[in-house]
Amino acid sequence: MFSEKAKKPGCIEVICGSMFSGKTEELIRRLRRAQFANLKVEIFKPRVDVRYSDTEVVSHDSNSILSTPVDNSASILLLGSDVDVVGIDEAQFFDVGIIDVCRKLASGGVRVIVAGLDMDYMGEPFGPMPALMAVADYVDKVHAICVKCGDPALHSHRLTHGKNLVELGERQSYEPLCRHCFNNANSNS
Repeated sequence: MFSEKAKKPGCIEVICGSMFSGKTEELIRRLRRAQFANLKVEIFKPRVDVRYSDTEVVSHDSNSILSTPVDNSASILLLGSDVDVVGIDEAQFFDVGIIDVCRKLASGGVRVIVAGLDMDYMGEPFGPMPALMAVADYVDKVHAICVKCGDPALHSHRLTHGKNLVELGERQSYEPLCRHCFNNANSNS
């Protein structure tokens, strides 16, 4: 017989979609369930995300969970040791090192739950998200509702005229649109 308990294998779960699709809400739900199960949980977010709180991951519905803001993905590996579950919000804002960080944590037996935008405001794959989805054990793509027609929305349409890829904002800056309405909005721009 084994003298010590074998460590369970870890995994990578990715929750992706457009703005207002419930990504962070789902991340918080999964992390709270892990906490309820008395698992040791650490939650991280990029330090640049200060829309609602400096130290909490907050959904658009105002649900929140305490987190640690970090400057880069390497910090997650350093701070996320000796835990059962690691949650990462707004993964699209991290450097490409986040992919290796998630793989190392999962290989070490940690359940890694990542949430982030899969596409930027131009409809292009966003940051490390495509690679995270490729190495994930599970991928859940969630959808918002198109504010123009009511169909499932997969795009985050920017309402402001800024050209920076990263422009933090809420409903005054972005709206969820389906493919058809997104294409129409961009052809009229």
